Amino acid sequence: MASSTSSVITLKINGEKYTLPVDHRTTLLDALRERLDLTGTKKGCDQGQCGACTVLLDGRRSVACLQLAVAAEGREITTIEGVADGERLHPVQQAFLDLDGYQCGYCTPGQICSAIGMIEEHAAGWPSAVTEDVRPEAGPPALSADEIRERMSGNLCRCGAYVSIVEAVARAAEARTDEGSVEFGTDTKETVA
Repeated sequence: MASSTSSVITLKINGEKYTLPVDHRTTLLDALRERLDLTGTKKGCDQGQCGACTVLLDGRRSVACLQLAVAAEGREITTIEGVADGERLHPVQQAFLDLDGYQCGYCTPGQICSAIGMIEEHAAGWPSAVTEDVRPEAGPPALSADEIRERMSGNLCRCGAYVSIVEAVARAAEARTDEGSVEFGTDTKETVA
């Protein structure tokens, strides 16, 4: 007996609910771009190696090209379109703008989503491969340029704007430390696609 290869799912994206039928093999990236017209999330390598499609799932970084849409049901998905609060940019977006953390801009949505997740991971005390003291009682390491580079290493910039990206992430992390975690409220809306 053959099983169904598609389902109707509801995805909560940027505070809105979208109900749509999808083939079980549809990636979250393709659902976002092709089905829901949320094209800020970019398709780069389509193999999980460049980070251009990075989104936040329940506040954690995820490459959308490797995430099945059906597996994202019931999770809070934040794309680049959902990180600002209306006209007020997220501190990471503002830092990228102020410090020219982009050139062509193609990787920028993934860089920004990754930086938001990375800053929260760092604040929670997660070590990286370059963290010298990984003992929990040591607390978060200083967010040095080496720490930022290592933590952002899954996001490639073909233009080579890495110096400005590191500066932007450092500035946004400093703003987070000064002000605490920046979270924008979202209202839940229903949309059927």
